[in-house]
Amino acid sequence: MPEKSTFALYVAHRAVFTPGPLAEARETVSELLNSWGHKVLMLPSDATAFGGAIESAAEGRVFANFLAAHRGEYQGVVCVLPNFGNENGALAALAHADVPIFLQAYPDDMTRMSLADRRDAFCGKLSMMNVFNQAGIPFTIDKPHTVSPHDPRFKASIDYFDRVCKVVAGLKDIHVGAIGARTTPFKTVRVDEATLQRYGISVETLDMAEILWRVNKLQAPEALSDKIAFMQQYADWRDTPVQSIEKLARLAIVLDQVIDEYHLSALALRCWDELPQQLGVAGCILLGMLNERLVPAACEVDVCSAVAMQALRLASGGPAACLDWNNNYYDEDDKCILFHCGPVPASLMAAPSPVTGHDMMANQPAGCHVGRLLPGGISFGNMATIDGDMRFFLGEGAITADSIPEDFFGVCGVAHIPDLQNVLVHMGRFGHRHHVAITRGHVTKAVREALDNYIGCEVFVPQEG
Repeated sequence: MPEKSTFALYVAHRAVFTPGPLAEARETVSELLNSWGHKVLMLPSDATAFGGAIESAAEGRVFANFLAAHRGEYQGVVCVLPNFGNENGALAALAHADVPIFLQAYPDDMTRMSLADRRDAFCGKLSMMNVFNQAGIPFTIDKPHTVSPHDPRFKASIDYFDRVCKVVAGLKDIHVGAIGARTTPFKTVRVDEATLQRYGISVETLDMAEILWRVNKLQAPEALSDKIAFMQQYADWRDTPVQSIEKLARLAIVLDQVIDEYHLSALALRCWDELPQQLGVAGCILLGMLNERLVPAACEVDVCSAVAMQALRLASGGPAACLDWNNNYYDEDDKCILFHCGPVPASLMAAPSPVTGHDMMANQPAGCHVGRLLPGGISFGNMATIDGDMRFFLGEGAITADSIPEDFFGVCGVAHIPDLQNVLVHMGRFGHRHHVAITRGHVTKAVREALDNYIGCEVFVPQEG
């Protein structure tokens, strides 16, 4: 499983309230975060008058300097209010944090409501949010408004916040490979690279001729042997010619080289027509293998889908896949068949599946992965660059165990998508493509929070109407 986010811990204080709970909050929250797998950075206890807690703007600047000194070591800030807290201190401390900020407020104990014992964090959190809004500082909150760190709901909120932090960090200053030129028939996958760049996403384009040249010139017998051994463990190749396996292994090694050379976080490959015509193979299975390694890989040079896959897989912690919204399922309005030729990671497939020839191509090149999608909950979505913005849509549903005819080609599954018809109308009205990115689990809340609140994208959830 991917490593948990590292958090900087901020403890707020207001001088009119008793400082007694501050040390306990600092110790309790840090220990809980550690126990849940998170590393925690904390201001030294002797850095402020109240044991590392922040009471004033001056102390807030101390915390801001602490964050600056550790820039790049943390992915989020957990801001704890053991009492009302001081908004000015928090403003000075966190105005330039440049990472997601989670606000937690302690509940009051109804048996300890004297002025000496009250926390008033319920009110303090509202004040903190108000000042952050005034200053344009994005922050994350969850329900309930106040919660004890020992409440299971706090752990659930931290898990949610961890996913938000992963999406934000994983979409920042990344490189996405566009390997091969988009062909004229595939106008649906057009992308505005300048728009992506404004959001910190660089598109690195490579000509397919260079890839093919590198495949044919590859001299790495040990690497080739290792890659073939890995591929044979990954899928069932019993009906695939040995020479096709070797060509695919060569292509896989070159793709690995390109990923390393260009520091790619994701890629989109042109799968038509050079690979079948000039190498005699289809790259579907290789894309699935990359997705299994958590390197989002889309086909048909669909860079937008690769970016959407990156966001979804960061939130879920597991691989993503790019599929077609492909077929109706009888007359059931909330079901459809999702399909593609084989770029699906093995862990999203129901059983070990064979590698076959590509039936859609005249020479039936080897490299297509055939099988069924694993039943279970999914999150889905995609992105388009429209009018200078990255515009996402997101939703949730499930892959069902409903049957599909045995002769249905490729990797496929029946998806139950509540309010599917509204989703399809939204896609048509707002210019989204026929591809959909999916990942396991229901994580769209975290993806939406990251994209909308922190990255500043347009995000729609058509299922909400």
